[in-house]
Amino acid sequence: MGFTGIAVGAAMAGLRPICEFMTFNFSMQAIDQVINSAAKTYYMSSGMVSVPVVFRGPNGTSAGVGAQHSQCFAAWYGHCPGLKVVSPWSSEDARGLLKSAIRDDNPVVMLEHELMYGVPFEMSEETQSKDFLVPIGKAKIERPGKHVTLVSHSRPVGHCLEAAAVLAKEGVECEVINLRTIRPMDVETIEASIMKTNNLVTVEGGWPQFGVGAEICARIMEGPAFNYLDAPAVRVTGADVPMPYAKILEENCIPQVKDIIFAVKKTLNI
Repeated sequence: MGFTGIAVGAAMAGLRPICEFMTFNFSMQAIDQVINSAAKTYYMSSGMVSVPVVFRGPNGTSAGVGAQHSQCFAAWYGHCPGLKVVSPWSSEDARGLLKSAIRDDNPVVMLEHELMYGVPFEMSEETQSKDFLVPIGKAKIERPGKHVTLVSHSRPVGHCLEAAAVLAKEGVECEVINLRTIRPMDVETIEASIMKTNNLVTVEGGWPQFGVGAEICARIMEGPAFNYLDAPAVRVTGADVPMPYAKILEENCIPQVKDIIFAVKKTLNI
C-alpha cells in the first residue's frame, strides 16, 4: 500500500513512476490507491491533475501456490473507468506495451503472466529498436483463419495457437486474436473477424462470471457482428472455484488446449 501511494503521489507531482507488485494478488492491499486515487483523480480534478503511473507485475494462474496467489485480475481492473489495462503474451507485446504505458498520461495496469517470464520468443530488429511501441487499445491477429475466431489474452493465446495448429490438420482454420489490451478493448478487430468466420470462441484463464469473455460476448451481441454469428458464442474459462493446491485439480481448473479444441468443435457442430 505504501509504495503504491508513493507512486501515485509522484505521478501527480509530474513524474512517471513504475510501481511493481511482486504479484498482483498483493495489489488487493493497495486497491484503494489504484482505484480511488490513481483511476479517478483526472476526472475528479476536471482534467487538471493527470496520474501517469504504471502498475505492473505477475498476474494469472501460477503453479502450486494455492488460491490466494493464483488468479487473474484482468476483469477486476478492466471494470474500472479511468484505468487502462494491458495484458501481454509475447516478448514483443511486453516490450511495446510497457513503453507505451510509460508514455501514456493515464494510469496503466500491466498484467504480466507469471508463467511466461521464462518463455523465449523471437524478436525482429524492428521490435528491438528504441522507437518500437505497441499501441494501447489495438489487438493483433496472431493467426489468420476463416472458420472460427478465437479471442484471448496473455498465456492462453499460446494455447489458442496450439489448438489452431491441431485443428488445421482436420481442415478447421482458426483466426487467433491476441487482445493485448483489456481496456480499452479493440472490439472492431473482433467484429471484423467474426464477420469473416461467423463463429466466436473466447479463451481466458480467469473466472467465468463477469469475465473478459463475458464482456466480449456482450459487446458482440450489442453490435453489428451479432447477426453474422452462425452459432452461439462459446467461452472457455478457468473453473468457477478458488484455485486448488493439488496439481491434478489445478490442471483441471485451468483452460487446456483440449478444452479449446472441444469448444471449437462444439461451435462448428463437428
